[in-house]
Amino acid sequence: MKMRSVLTFFTGFLAGMVFLLVLLWSHGSLHPVRAAGPFIGPAPPEVAVPTEAPTAVAAPAKAPPAVVPPATTPPVVAASPVMSSTDIGGLLFPVQGVDPSKMLDTFADKRGGKSGTHEAVDIMAPRGTPVLAVEDGKIEKLFESKRGGTTIYQFDPTGTWCYYYAHLDHYATGIVQGSMVRKGQVIAYVGSTGDASATAPHLHFSILRLGPEKRWWQGTAINPYPILTRRARQ
Repeated sequence: MKMRSVLTFFTGFLAGMVFLLVLLWSHGSLHPVRAAGPFIGPAPPEVAVPTEAPTAVAAPAKAPPAVVPPATTPPVVAASPVMSSTDIGGLLFPVQGVDPSKMLDTFADKRGGKSGTHEAVDIMAPRGTPVLAVEDGKIEKLFESKRGGTTIYQFDPTGTWCYYYAHLDHYATGIVQGSMVRKGQVIAYVGSTGDASATAPHLHFSILRLGPEKRWWQGTAINPYPILTRRARQ
């Protein structure tokens, strides 16, 4: 009876050990460990390793081309009326015996209201002082006016310039409309006719650049002062 119990225990123990070994085998715990060797089989797919794109190096910025304005022809500036005595023939001072340096520049003085200007010079001299032709030319017009009184319009030989003498006392002998005169010839005498003061006789003298129509009463006035006083300043 005792022997049977021992045998039964031993048999149960072996059976448990066998069951344990089978269980361990089935879970791989008792598999032999193989040394690592070369992989045999299809090559694993190549995985592309992402690489960082190279940073582009910006080229140095170029300065924008200079903007060169298109070549233009300088605007043609209309020449101002001639202001030199040599440019219009070297004019003679028109009143005999008067010192040109004593004359005042009255060209821009106000006349004829707020907007009017004198556009001439006044040469003061005693009544009856001879008035001389400033240049060779033609007596284009003898005229009596309310403002200018007894007047002379003389053209130069080219018909470019008109010389205007006003407030005359009277004309010299032989001076008629259309007559030709020489530089320095006596053509009239200083007075105070027209709107000039009777107590201040003088010659009102102006220079006009004539237009293409050559109208004695119409032209562009220039200042006679620097022309008539040029020699006195030299």
